[in-house]
Amino acid sequence: MSSAKGSPGTSRPVILPIGALQLDGLLDVPAQPCGIVIFAHGSGSSRHSKRNQHVASVLQAAGLATLLFDLLTAPEEAYDRDTAALRFDIPLLAQRLAGAVDWSRLDPDVRGLPVGLFGASTGAAAALMVAADRPNVVRAVVSRGGRPDLAGAALSRVRAPTLLIVGAHDATVLALNERAARLIPGEVTISIVAHATHLFEEPGTLDQVAELASAWFAEHLAVAPTSSQGGLHDRQAPLR
Repeated sequence: MSSAKGSPGTSRPVILPIGALQLDGLLDVPAQPCGIVIFAHGSGSSRHSKRNQHVASVLQAAGLATLLFDLLTAPEEAYDRDTAALRFDIPLLAQRLAGAVDWSRLDPDVRGLPVGLFGASTGAAAALMVAADRPNVVRAVVSRGGRPDLAGAALSRVRAPTLLIVGAHDATVLALNERAARLIPGEVTISIVAHATHLFEEPGTLDQVAELASAWFAEHLAVAPTSSQGGLHDRQAPLR
């Protein structure tokens, strides 16, 4: 059940062949999409994440295709629930995410669309590693309550415009985001959501995340990439 771009929007389950694995995903394509955003979920989550699904629905309404998929297989998820080991294996998560990006370049519904990445928690580090490794493909990155610091040395190679969204009451993660932002040579913005904690469970805070992400992707996926490097900005609290 596939449709050409420009037809009524479609939603379909997909299987992503990544190496020897097959990972489950859900591809939503609105009519005449202007880009595709691929989600990298965080600790102990999956394509069924209600938070990511909510953000995805807002992006779809803005004309962006979305791909939510499981970074781990079912046996891996079971192992991770017991050990919490794989959710912090950033190279592994990045490899899976890169495979999803490559898959999107071949799928008939979304190939040729500008690519953005939305990462949550440890998935944000994976998104930044993929952005560093595929600078000619990944055009924008958004992190929600992310751990960009876990991307390590890859941060120094990130050129894609990057938005780091952090809750105002998530002090430890905010400090980690501030440090990571200083290492990114491309355009980077930290946006602080008032009254929000790490999971953005407070009323209205996840809506703000979705609106910020939608505006970021709409701006950066709709324009041709540039080789110029941006500076560090914080819309609410300039860094020093």
